[in-house]
Amino acid sequence: MILPLGCLLAAGALAGCGQAGVVAPAHETTVATGTTKVAAAGKTAAAASAGPTNAPGGSGVAREVADPLESSSYPAPASVHHKPAATPARASEEFVAAGAPSNAEVRSELAQMHAAERATLQTQQKTLTPVPGGESVGGNGTIPIPADVPEVVQKVIAGANEIADFPYVYGGGHASFVDDAYDCSGSVSYALAAGGLLSAPETSGTLESWGVPGPGRYITVYANAGHTYMYVDGMLYDTAGRSGVYASRWQVEPTDNEGYVVRHWPGL
Repeated sequence: MILPLGCLLAAGALAGCGQAGVVAPAHETTVATGTTKVAAAGKTAAAASAGPTNAPGGSGVAREVADPLESSSYPAPASVHHKPAATPARASEEFVAAGAPSNAEVRSELAQMHAAERATLQTQQKTLTPVPGGESVGGNGTIPIPADVPEVVQKVIAGANEIADFPYVYGGGHASFVDDAYDCSGSVSYALAAGGLLSAPETSGTLESWGVPGPGRYITVYANAGHTYMYVDGMLYDTAGRSGVYASRWQVEPTDNEGYVVRHWPGL
């Protein structure tokens, strides 16, 4: 019995954001019963220099660690039960502004719209005030969907709005996009999927190799082995720093980005 016990203790040390237990091999997923948790393969930070990846939800191998910011994400108690979310695609289609310009139309107008976009963002941030106890935006926890950004960005914002006030549960949103609570990488995965930028949930480690290196014009994902968050059109979307169990993931103030791999999708 000594050898099996030792193996179990060693396996317990390899847990990460959205991952329970040992790290699974590439393309292998392990789901635990009860609170939704999944062991999904990730990629190392060394892979961050690779080209665009993970559009189909592909994965490599990474050693994950526990989310160091879980305690500031207001983990939901066992008594908390939120309604399940809609699928990301349906959530984004419902809320995208009618008559949204195509990606090609927006790209051709970016030069003229740049000053107006910056002014709009500054005005938006001035009108959003944080909820006491954190930096979460007030009201119903959602942010307005700009009409002057690419359609895919509108869909990501709409998807993020859909689960903005859902509780935090470690591993939430990994066995399926449809869940009643989401952790850091489950939240980012859901929003990216709403924009068609992911087809399967990713762990924080896997998101280290999503897209291409560097910050994006509209969407920038920050990830390491234990935590992930993103900025969408200049607004922070993060589980850490919220103001309570049902507080918004959208936050008024930026956060410290040190120690994270920076990724964006080409053209965004």
